[in-house]
Amino acid sequence: MLCLQSHTQDAWLQRAIAHTDDVLIDHAHCERKAAANALNLLGRYPDHPELQEPMLALAREELEHFELVLAILRERQVGMVAQSPSGYQAQLFGHVRKGAPHKLVDLLLVGALIEARSCERFRLLSEHHPDAHLRQTFRSLLESEARHYGIFIRLAEMQAPREEVRVRLQELAEAECAILEQVPPIARIHA
Repeated sequence: MLCLQSHTQDAWLQRAIAHTDDVLIDHAHCERKAAANALNLLGRYPDHPELQEPMLALAREELEHFELVLAILRERQVGMVAQSPSGYQAQLFGHVRKGAPHKLVDLLLVGALIEARSCERFRLLSEHHPDAHLRQTFRSLLESEARHYGIFIRLAEMQAPREEVRVRLQELAEAECAILEQVPPIARIHA
C-alpha cells in the first residue's frame, strides 16, 4: 500500500521509545504543520474545488490530533517546546516542480509521502512501545495517517493521469529515502 522505498531500522524505534516525549513533541508540531499545509493548499488553489472538502476535513482532523498530543504531553507533565527542524520536510518540498499542473501534483505527493512515513513509524510504535495507552494512541494515529495518504494520492490522480502520478510518486519516494539517510538520527517521526 505505502509507496516508501525504505523501511525504518530498529535503531530508530529504540531511539523513539527511549525518547518518547521528544517524539510526542515532534508529532504535535507535525500535526499543526499538517493542518496549516492543508489550509495553505486551499489558499494557493482556490480554483480547485475538488480540494476544498478533503483539505478542510484533513485540517480539522490534524488539529484534533494536535490537541490530542498536547493532552498526552500534559498528562505526562511535559511542556511543548520549540524544536529545530530536522530538514526532512524542507528537503522533500525542495523536490516540488514549478508550474501547473506539476506543482500541485508534487505538493500532494509530498503530503502523501509524509503521511506514509508517519504511518509506517506509528505502526512500529503501536506494536512495540511499552506503554499500552500510547500503543493504542499510536494505532489510532497510524490509521488516520494511512487514510490521509490515500486522500493525497486520490487528489493527485485528479490532477494528472494515474500512470504519470505513479511514476512521479516513485521518483519522490526515492528522494525521500535519500533524505532520510542524511537527516540526523534524532527522536522524531521524520528523522
